Amino acid sequence: MPRTEAPPGAQRWVPPQPHSIDELKQAAAGCRGCELHADATQTVFGRGAPQARIVFVGEQPGDVEDQKGLPFVGPAGRLLREAVDDAGIDPSDLYITNSVKHFRFELRGSRRIHQTPGPAHITACRPWLVAEFALLKPQLVVILGATAGKALLGPSFRVNRSRGQLMPWPGSAEHPEDFPVAEIRALATIHPSAVLRADNRDIAYQGLVDDLRVAARAVAA
Repeated sequence: MPRTEAPPGAQRWVPPQPHSIDELKQAAAGCRGCELHADATQTVFGRGAPQARIVFVGEQPGDVEDQKGLPFVGPAGRLLREAVDDAGIDPSDLYITNSVKHFRFELRGSRRIHQTPGPAHITACRPWLVAEFALLKPQLVVILGATAGKALLGPSFRVNRSRGQLMPWPGSAEHPEDFPVAEIRALATIHPSAVLRADNRDIAYQGLVDDLRVAARAVAA
């Protein structure tokens, strides 16, 4: 059987001592840490205020994000913006990123169908997430969905088991030593794309807003 080599991971492309998110973003544009870069249009890095009080971490860019080069600008992103507004969170207090920076998809005819990133993609891309956190000083981390939860909290994470609960951060991280920041808090909730797929969108959306209201109260306290 042919040997399957493990992806090299993003670490070799991460600047050793980055001074800004913009520096990381420029370096990430050339990342070849896993095979996803080959078919994706571009790297989609995080965006928002470097001094943000809340950091949102999602799964991966979707089709629209891949084309525009910005996270959460497609249908799920529009829904998230509505939920943020309804929860009373100031958008200027946010930094938004994904645990995987390239779009993973399957071609069906001319359509690019989303595929969930696998453990190898999460591991390969993790150095970018760690580097982002090294430059951010939030009061709260909001984890959107299962992939982000597994990237930050470990493979046993389940959204419905932990959602809406304030947890210690980085104390609840799988490898807290990767996040040498002052002890803050984290909160997990569903990914906005789960609302779009829900049988009852109104109930699912209200659940997302309720979780984000917990986040809003946490940073206001």
